[in-house]
Amino acid sequence: MAFKFNISEKGKTFKLETESEFFVGKKIGDTFNGVELSPELKGFELKITGTSDKSGFPGKEDEAGPQLRGVLLSKGRFLRKTPHKGFRRKKSVRGNEISLATIQVNCNVVKGTKPLDSFLKNEPKSE
Repeated sequence: MAFKFNISEKGKTFKLETESEFFVGKKIGDTFNGVELSPELKGFELKITGTSDKSGFPGKEDEAGPQLRGVLLSKGRFLRKTPHKGFRRKKSVRGNEISLATIQVNCNVVKGTKPLDSFLKNEPKSE
């Protein structure tokens, strides 16, 4: 199963794909070496900031495990608008652990040797 990685650094986002099973079992908030993702990223340390599964459900770092579950949410990161004070809503979210159902993984650069621009190039889409 291919994982799509969105790596952000100073307002820019770079996209990579990998077939590596190394990431199964990692959690939101964990850090890893960039070599595990691509040999071009030697010397980089990346932090997992979020996930999304094949149906589009986001990963919530407060929920343990990889399974899908319904959680009662109040206003915050996962519930933006509320009609009145004290409003709560039940929504489906994934746990904080990466599994084979996870498709997208978001990462930030914690430390690196050079800017990512010099290693990775996002090709513009031609239409």
